Amino acid sequence: MKKELSAVCVYCASSTKIDPVYFEAATRLGHILGKKGLRVINGAGSIGLMRAVSDATLEAGGTVTGVIPHFMVRENWHHPHLTEMIEVETMHERKQRMADLSDAVIALPGGCGTLEELLEIITWKQLGLYLNPIVILNTNRYFDPLIEMLQRAVDEQFMRPQHQALWAVAQTPEEAIDLIYAMPLWDKNQRKFAAI
Repeated sequence: MKKELSAVCVYCASSTKIDPVYFEAATRLGHILGKKGLRVINGAGSIGLMRAVSDATLEAGGTVTGVIPHFMVRENWHHPHLTEMIEVETMHERKQRMADLSDAVIALPGGCGTLEELLEIITWKQLGLYLNPIVILNTNRYFDPLIEMLQRAVDEQFMRPQHQALWAVAQTPEEAIDLIYAMPLWDKNQRKFAAI
């Protein structure tokens, strides 16, 4: 069973000091999303990969909805030219709203915030709270240690082998887009697998 895709949540770094290869992939992803008419849902940040994805999406004729807590707006951390900006009270509310608005998730490389978002949405899917595709865009093999850790969790029976279908791994933006269309909706009845 598949769901019609109209909006994709993109998790990614706000750092500006990273290798240009990450910016190139983020820009390419945003361009493809914009050309396909897929609305980008992100954290409304004005710098780093978040800015690169937003700008490329908008330049390609697409739309971007940013979700950001009030305190970040007061710090002027928000992108000033998004299609829509939704202000929320807390980081928890931000993540919930981003998930609620999305039909799929693509995670680009990032730091603690990105890793936390990715692992939380995988957990929600495992529990049947989020059923949509989750794709890890492994630019420059950045996520290799995390993928290895997830495999170890399965190998040591902290997770079931079935849990490996919760996410997919892409090496290129094009592959990430193909995967969000190819992955079926998760069967929430499988949440019984959350208990080993």
